[in-house]
Amino acid sequence: MARDREAKFFYGYIIVASAFLILVLTVGINTTFGVFLPALLDEFGWARAIASGAFSLTYALTGLIGVIAGKMNDRYGPRIIITVCGVLLGLGYLLMSQANTLWHLYLFYGVIVGIGMSVSQTPLPSTIARWFVKRRGMMTGIAVTGIGVGILIMPPVISWLISNYGWRNSYMVVGITVLILIVLTAQFLRRDPSQIGQLPYGKNELEEEGDLQNAGFSLKEAVRKRQFWLFTVAVFLVALSVASVMVHIVIHAIGLEISTANAVITLAVIGGTSIAGRVIMGVTSDRIGIKRALIICFTLMSAAFFWVLIAGELWMLHLFAVIFGFSHSGIHALVSPTVAELFGLRSHGVIFGCVMLGLTLGMAIGPVLTGYIFDVTSDYQLAFLIYAIVNFAGLIFVLCLKPVR
Repeated sequence: MARDREAKFFYGYIIVASAFLILVLTVGINTTFGVFLPALLDEFGWARAIASGAFSLTYALTGLIGVIAGKMNDRYGPRIIITVCGVLLGLGYLLMSQANTLWHLYLFYGVIVGIGMSVSQTPLPSTIARWFVKRRGMMTGIAVTGIGVGILIMPPVISWLISNYGWRNSYMVVGITVLILIVLTAQFLRRDPSQIGQLPYGKNELEEEGDLQNAGFSLKEAVRKRQFWLFTVAVFLVALSVASVMVHIVIHAIGLEISTANAVITLAVIGGTSIAGRVIMGVTSDRIGIKRALIICFTLMSAAFFWVLIAGELWMLHLFAVIFGFSHSGIHALVSPTVAELFGLRSHGVIFGCVMLGLTLGMAIGPVLTGYIFDVTSDYQLAFLIYAIVNFAGLIFVLCLKPVR
């Protein structure tokens, strides 16, 4: 009886739970840069564009090294990679508690945290894709809700820490927490079911029992396909606006004479609704298809930025946060399943890493562009208009996606 119960337990659920917790800590904490930003600007007097550049550098390195991390994940699996991630992230945040100059910000946050982030986002969804044939969208969605949970709980927690203990001690607490929890959780990760004698979930229900782990395109073959570039550019366009909101929405709300506490709640609303977006759109993609789910998300993203152009009150800003949080999180949850559907699992990690490079480059450019626009125009209206247009352009690219032959 004990053996039967053990045989029925699918270890893929441990993979999903581990990925969830790691994403709460990595991405959730990273998006609190906008909460730290007012304190940093007050103490050092930096321009918004210059300070935002450190956050942008983080995402640039996340994308560039994420390609290498994806390739390593295809070969070695995520356990070693994520362990290194935890050490680097913890170190970067601990060093931030001692930052005194602009180059400290760029080195400690931009470089060290950026390298640490690069080995967390790509390997985790790629690993889940190897564990699940059926319910791939749902399980990826559940795992990446960790990002939404992180965005929901981390801004209020960090804001409270900064208010009571200062930003330096807050970074110290963050660094110790990240270092311990991520390194421990990483030890539960495995590359694919064959390492523990199991099959991917749903494989035994397929009509063809091929070797799913080795089926599909190589990176060289994938980049020759029009669909690769259509999807990568679409992801890049949506990412321009995502990081900009995470960095600037709190300080934008304060500029509208909204209290700091309510401004931080706006960021938490984004996190809360993004939880629903990742799960609902992951499940929806399994039922109506990934392309239709992406169309819904891109349409909502564009509409959100047209709305925020006229949002001058707290309830209007919170409505923007709801639509934005739901739609951008849905897109993020669908990136890995889309790559698996278009190009298979043979080189999923490195192909996914290249697509994520487009995403992270967009997130690197967006905050600096937004900060520069504010420094020149003294408001965010032009930036919001640009992001409404580019998200609509991303929708056009998604509409052009067709199955790869």
